[in-house]
Amino acid sequence: MSKDRYESPLSSRYASEEMLRLFSPDTRYQTWRRLWAALARAEKELGLPITEEQIAELEAHITDIDYDIVAAREKEVRHDVMAHIYAYGKAAPSAAGILHLGATSCYVTDNADLILYREALQRIRAELSAVLAALAGFAGRYKALPTLGYTHYQPAQPVTVGKRATLWMQDVVSDIDEIDFVLKRIRFLGCRGTTGTEASFLELFGGDEEKIDEMNRRIAAEFGFDACFDVCGQTYPRKLDSGILHALASVGETFYRMASDIRLLQHDRQLEEPFEESQIGSSAMPYKRNPMRCERICSLSRYLMANAANASATAASQWLERTLDDSANRRISLPEGFLCADAVARLAENVVSGLVVNEKIIQKSLDDYLPFLATENLMMENVKRGGDRQKTHEAIRRCSMEATAKMKNGEPCRLPELLAGESAFRLTEEEIKQTLAPGRYVGRCERQVTAFLEKIRPYLGDAGEIRDQIEL
Repeated sequence: MSKDRYESPLSSRYASEEMLRLFSPDTRYQTWRRLWAALARAEKELGLPITEEQIAELEAHITDIDYDIVAAREKEVRHDVMAHIYAYGKAAPSAAGILHLGATSCYVTDNADLILYREALQRIRAELSAVLAALAGFAGRYKALPTLGYTHYQPAQPVTVGKRATLWMQDVVSDIDEIDFVLKRIRFLGCRGTTGTEASFLELFGGDEEKIDEMNRRIAAEFGFDACFDVCGQTYPRKLDSGILHALASVGETFYRMASDIRLLQHDRQLEEPFEESQIGSSAMPYKRNPMRCERICSLSRYLMANAANASATAASQWLERTLDDSANRRISLPEGFLCADAVARLAENVVSGLVVNEKIIQKSLDDYLPFLATENLMMENVKRGGDRQKTHEAIRRCSMEATAKMKNGEPCRLPELLAGESAFRLTEEEIKQTLAPGRYVGRCERQVTAFLEKIRPYLGDAGEIRDQIEL
C-alpha cells in the first residue's frame, strides 16, 4: 500500500471491513452494471428490440471492470458515467448499442446510492441492536447496585448502576426508531429520464404509459424495493439524504453522551472502559489508564454530528429539476457518515461489553455522601420522635457544615456522630447509621430496570441469541 498519499483515517483506522466493502468502488460500479442489465432486461421483456444474447453478455460482465479503461476514458470525456458505459460496452460489445437506453446518469448513480444506503442503514441498525444487547446485560447485572446519583455533576439522590445504563439504552432505542423511520421512507428512483418526466420512454414504448410503470416496477422489485418515489426531478429527493445523515448524527449524540458519562465516572474510578494487558496509556506517564476508547467515541461523534449539516445544505440548495453542486459533497458526506457511524457503534459495543465496575469505590462514594443525602429523612424521623422541626433543621445545617469542613481536610465523614451529639436530635449514632442503607434511597430503580428490559426485548433483533440470556 502506498504511503505517500493521504488516506482517510475512517478507512485505515476506524470503520469495519464490511462497511468499507459496501462503499468500495467494486460494490458501487458493479451495482451500476447490475442496474444497466436490469434495465435492458425489463425493456426487452416489454417489447423493445433487445436480445437474450445481449442481456446474457451484460450479465456475464458485471464484476470484471477494467478500471484503467474507465480512467483513461473519463480523462478524455470528463464524465464518469459515460466512462463506465464505454468500459462496459468494451466488455460486452454485442450490447454496447442498447446500453443505458432511455436512461440518464442518475438512473445508475442515484439508484445505486439508494441500494447502498439502505443496506448501510440496516447494518448500523444491527450494530445498535448489539450495543443495546450488551447494555441490557450490564443493566440486568447491576440493576440493584446503588451508586451516587449526580445532578450538575454534584452528588445527588442515589440511583443504581443498572438504572443509569437504561438512560443510555433509551437513547439507543430512539436511534433504532429513527433509522426504521428513514428506512420506511426509502423508495427506488427508477428510470425517470432527464427531468423526471419519462419522456424518453414515452418515445421508446410508443406512448404506452403502462409499460413505463411496469418497467419501473420490475427494476425496483429486482433490487428489493416495492415502490418508486411518486414524483422526482432528475434525482431522488435530497431530503432523504438529510434524513439519513440526521439519523446517523443522532447515533453520534447518543454515544457521545454515554461515552462522556463513562469518562466522568472513570475519573472517579467508579467505572472503567476496557484496558488490555499490554495497553499503554501514555508515552510519558506509564501509570496512566486513559479512557481512550470513550474519547475516540466522542471525537468521532463530533464529526458525525457536524456532518449532518452537509445534507441539510444540499437539500436546501437544489435548483428546480437538477443541479450538480450536490455531487462532490455527497460523494464524501454520505459514505463517510456511514463509515463514521459504523466506527462509533462498534466502539460503543466494545466499551460496554468490557465495562469494569469498581463496587468498593462506588460504596466509598456512597458512604461519604449518603449521610448528607439522608438528612431530610432523618429530620422527619426526629420530628416523629417529638423533636422540633426548626431546631432539627438548624442542627443538621450546622453539623453538615462542620462535617464537610473536616472532610475537606482529609478526615472521614463524621456527620452521624455530630448529629447524635446534638441536644435537638433524638436519634443515637447507631440509629442514624441504621437508616443509611443505600437500598432505602434508590426508589424504584430496580423495578424500573426490570420493566424497561422487558419492553426493549423486540429491539435486540440480530442479537436475539443474547437477549434470552439477559438477567431480569
